[in-house]
Amino acid sequence: MKIAIVILNWNGEVLLERYLPSVVEHSGDAVIYVADNASTDDSVAYVQANFPTVHIIQNKENGGFAKGYNDALAQVDADIFCLLNSDVEVTPYWITPIKKAFLERPEIAIVQPKILDLLKRDYFEYAGAAGGFIDQLGYPFCRGRIFQTLERDHGQYDDIKEIFWATGACMFVRRKVFNELNGFDPDYFAHQEEVDFCWRAKNHGYKVFYIGTSKVFHLGGSTLSNMNPKKTYLNFRNSLFSITKNLPLGKAFIIIFLRLLLDGIAALRFIFQFRFKHFLAIFRAHLSFYRQFKKMYTKREKTKFIRKYYLTTSIVWSYFVHNIRNFNILVKD
Repeated sequence: MKIAIVILNWNGEVLLERYLPSVVEHSGDAVIYVADNASTDDSVAYVQANFPTVHIIQNKENGGFAKGYNDALAQVDADIFCLLNSDVEVTPYWITPIKKAFLERPEIAIVQPKILDLLKRDYFEYAGAAGGFIDQLGYPFCRGRIFQTLERDHGQYDDIKEIFWATGACMFVRRKVFNELNGFDPDYFAHQEEVDFCWRAKNHGYKVFYIGTSKVFHLGGSTLSNMNPKKTYLNFRNSLFSITKNLPLGKAFIIIFLRLLLDGIAALRFIFQFRFKHFLAIFRAHLSFYRQFKKMYTKREKTKFIRKYYLTTSIVWSYFVHNIRNFNILVKD
């Protein structure tokens, strides 16, 4: 089984200098690529000078995470793609249990390892934690992370478990599945494209798994921090895109209406916090979604939509009303 690790880079010379050595050291016989998204710094020259075994792919433009990976992976020959952020530090033998899962369980199409915080190494990291899920209204959350609350890792998720979505910070996917689904939706640009991708994979009958016996450490926020209004905009808009594309039409319309109300409450909350740019970001996200609704509607695949896509009814209600901060309390995992 041939594994290719593909690190998407945009002006990330400092991150490559800091974290690429661990990938080279601990990735065995996997072939490593840096896919450069039209950087204007010296990223490519740095890799060429210091890591001669690492292959370089140069994309013609910065199409964000989604198009960047679509363009790069079209040039990679492997059975398994590993999509790895440039700010991830890997650990010894991190690939071994993941490779074993792919070999022994052909129904598994997508995998993520345990994602821990690089700066607080005994805590889960925001992007993926111990595997992703969504609630009935399409809001994403993770084992080990609900909204901004991160759990301490004390071995509670050292398991192997089917999940709903795997993080793009470190995602393994079979090439044939990636190609069958035509990769990520480039209209997402960045954020939640992995939720949409995994949702489409589930609708096609594939399984997504978390392998807790493999772990990596993620810095996070290197492209857009959680305080960035653009990230707020992309997360709210792209979540609505996914609902439109991946649910039966009648259910999608109901949830979009409910999201209009709840996202409006979130926007008002930002006003009370004096975070006016985030309020505007949610407003702009909905405007962009409604403008592009017809386009997203045409992307709905002719497939059988899974009915039980959610793990809980409303993560918003559980978190803000019932003050539930721990995944195992939320779902009795």
